[in-house]
Amino acid sequence: MDIAAERHGDAAHVGPTAIAEAAREDVVHLFGGGTSLLLRLHPTSFPSVLHWGPTLAETETATGAHSAHLTSSDVLSAWAMPPTDSVVSTQEAVSVLPQHSTGWLGRPGILGSRSGRAWSVLPSHVEHRVDSAGTIDWPEGPVGAVRVLSVGTDEASELEIHTEIELDAAGLVRLRASVRNNGDDPFDLTHLDPALPVPSQASELLDLTGRHAHERHPQRRTFDIGVWLRESWGGRPGHDSATVLCAGVKGFSFRSGRVWGVHLAWSGNQSVRAERSITDWRFLRGGEVILPGEVALRRGEEYVSPWLCGSWGDGLDELSARFHRHLRQRHSHPRTTRPVLLNTWEAVYFDHDLGRLLELADRAAECGVERFVLDDGWFLGRRDDTAGLGDWVIDPAVWPDGLRPLVDHVHRLGMDFGLWFEPEMVNLDSNLAREHPEWLLATNHGPGIASRHQHVLDLTHTGAYDHVLAQMSSLIAEYGVAYIKWDHNRPLIDAGHQPGGEPAVRLQTLAVYRLMAELKERHPGLEIESCAGGGARIDLGMAEVTDRVWPSDCIDAHERHRIVRWTGLILPPELMGTHVGSGADHTTGRTHDLQFRAGTALWGHLGIEWDLTRATDAELSDLRRWIQLHKELRPLLHSGDVVHADVSNPAVALEGVVAANEDRAVYRLSLLEHSLAWPLGRVQLPGLDPQRRYRVTVVGPEGAYRGIAMPGWAETGVELSGALLGEVGLQSPLLAVDQMVLLHAQAV
Repeated sequence: MDIAAERHGDAAHVGPTAIAEAAREDVVHLFGGGTSLLLRLHPTSFPSVLHWGPTLAETETATGAHSAHLTSSDVLSAWAMPPTDSVVSTQEAVSVLPQHSTGWLGRPGILGSRSGRAWSVLPSHVEHRVDSAGTIDWPEGPVGAVRVLSVGTDEASELEIHTEIELDAAGLVRLRASVRNNGDDPFDLTHLDPALPVPSQASELLDLTGRHAHERHPQRRTFDIGVWLRESWGGRPGHDSATVLCAGVKGFSFRSGRVWGVHLAWSGNQSVRAERSITDWRFLRGGEVILPGEVALRRGEEYVSPWLCGSWGDGLDELSARFHRHLRQRHSHPRTTRPVLLNTWEAVYFDHDLGRLLELADRAAECGVERFVLDDGWFLGRRDDTAGLGDWVIDPAVWPDGLRPLVDHVHRLGMDFGLWFEPEMVNLDSNLAREHPEWLLATNHGPGIASRHQHVLDLTHTGAYDHVLAQMSSLIAEYGVAYIKWDHNRPLIDAGHQPGGEPAVRLQTLAVYRLMAELKERHPGLEIESCAGGGARIDLGMAEVTDRVWPSDCIDAHERHRIVRWTGLILPPELMGTHVGSGADHTTGRTHDLQFRAGTALWGHLGIEWDLTRATDAELSDLRRWIQLHKELRPLLHSGDVVHADVSNPAVALEGVVAANEDRAVYRLSLLEHSLAWPLGRVQLPGLDPQRRYRVTVVGPEGAYRGIAMPGWAETGVELSGALLGEVGLQSPLLAVDQMVLLHAQAV
């Protein structure tokens, strides 16, 4: 969908590099992807958002309602507040970078000082420019985006501040700010966190929390006066990451209720906050958590904040769809078919026996696996997790002929080869740590406490960066590595740059981005999975340099229903690794049959994490059929719109993927808890075209649903309209706890 920009007041379209007149206020309307963003531009302040949400009627090209234009004076007059004693009481307009100097009594959008001076920012003038779709040329700019760039100059403080507001063809808003020091004295930046306002109808908040192997738990609260703050101080978003901070009408769900949400595209220390003032301004905000002295700008130096990404929707599905479409329209989004992979971790752990691994590769290929990934345990001294990290050299004690026998065998079987690394970490029991202790992140207290027997390699040291790059690049080239599982098992604590111990989290994060990008540049086609003890580093900053994320170290199919559902608020299925484990789960000990494990793992980038050398012939045969089913559904699963039914029964989960043209859909119906309601009753299939008829059938490998009592329609299928399927629904099978069925809807 194209994006357009329109300036109200002169009934004319704004072209590239149009400059708002410095002598008056202006109102600019950005619209695209079903989103309208109405901005007030003022010659002495940064933009204020007057509306963020549904496309305004006058710009609906499909209806032709394009001729009625509001003037700037009409718009500003319509929303002007009655006179009060002062602007502090009124706060008629608060910019996307709220300022204490303009009467805002909440957290300033920018705060810093020159040894206690120049801490209150007040631009003497601000220039605004609108770049239309197709004219934006910065490298990371999404396809078909339009942008408002505002440049404010505070001559008294000797600062230049920029804000960038961008709307793309998906209807996703991105906002960031930057500050440049034009003075001789250093400017110590404390924080820079832009804000997007939401209307007063947004009365309830939702974000996520969790822990290792138990990520992505939703939590709700009332949007009261004050601040709801979520911070990450471990050098990554964390297992307990908010992921998305949402504000919406009370009781908003996946399919209904207006909701707005923000996500910070940054992989280091960060904060997101919901802030409501006594004057009832309601903001969703986010920015990097800057450690003391971490951003001390000398003359001419500039700090640019991470992108704050904002979406809205009538229900979480619509909000989520904008994130998915934004990612899918990127130049860097994976375009090739997502290969089914086998990862060796839960199959062999540290027991790297060549004969066993060759047999495992044989079994994997027979089942239809397309990529074989050798996990932790292949490098020098790595018999457990206490030693070896940092020494990316193949251990001759375990691999006397190197990895060549395994790699050649994998390639002969027609599979890609992937390899596990943890490039940012180091064990003290390693040659690297013994030879270069100065390459560890440390403060004046030393390298700090160990976590999982690990410390952190300081990639801001040129020597350390070059060392890791050379070792990884050499192995990738020698063995034709197509895929890296890039792990990050430890949060950053006392992360200082030696010898002085200055904070280095920000520069470390940028170095990781740079290292990933440089490896990809050296080795075209290389893919990288972001793993951080599972799901501790899932964000859209990391998504720019990786091709897949590992949502959790827990692959228990029961847990994965929740983990994938809520990680999917920002990521489409093709970017989430979803694996079939063995019968007894590694992290929970819970046992599931293959039907539930495989049917759950279909919903993403499918993988296997199971010692297939110990599987029975019957299990291998069933697994082969599930993999084949995934390959048949993969084009739909990895391109369609993800939907979730608002099922009244809390024990039931129903989610689906609907093709963009709505001619086909696949749904998964699961029972996750014991249900008081029995039978389960009807379930509705969301997302279908109400005007079309669909044939709905149960799909799955032969015998997959043996023992499940099916309703009458399931035997031959049924044809109903999308309206009936969406509003009235179909009778559910009699599922037991942790059973599921797959339904396929095809337009007829």
